[in-house]
Amino acid sequence: MNVRFQALGVAIAVCVLAGCSEEQPLGPTTQEFNKERQALVSKLDKGKGKGAARKDSAPATAGVGAGFSAAGGEFVYDPTGRRDPFRSYEWEHMKRDFADSQQSGPLEQYDLAQLALVGVVWDVGRARALVQDPSGMSYVVAAGARMGKNDGLVTRIDDNLVVVRERYVDLYGNESSQDVELRIRASDGG
Repeated sequence: MNVRFQALGVAIAVCVLAGCSEEQPLGPTTQEFNKERQALVSKLDKGKGKGAARKDSAPATAGVGAGFSAAGGEFVYDPTGRRDPFRSYEWEHMKRDFADSQQSGPLEQYDLAQLALVGVVWDVGRARALVQDPSGMSYVVAAGARMGKNDGLVTRIDDNLVVVRERYVDLYGNESSQDVELRIRASDGG
């Protein structure tokens, strides 16, 4: 078996040496490539009537993109209606989700019947109220704050109540509004 491997190794070596005896060119050299490119650029420039000006402005040792503008004219990218290719796809979704969360606050997740008015500070320049959600979290609201599932807007805060105007849209698309009063609940003990 050892002899077989040696014979196989000798056969491979002979094939490799026989194949390497002839020199075959791998491809054009850098000088040949630059020469062909310069000939193509000068041919294109002659067709446009800019032959002498082009040779002076772009030497043969210029970068890879030296002849691209002469080949097809100027390219102008129009980004309208397209996503920014340099911005992450996840970033776009995070930005969209953040904008959605900014549009609806935590008090807009509940019906007004689920919210409880805990306290009111009304004898100041701008009255404020403390509202508690069913999970026990408390929020300070003022006139103009949004709360409730039906686009509720706090319109007035008095000494023991908060008035919220909710908008409703019926089956036919008619819009109506209703004022809902949230009052401080009386305690059982006294």
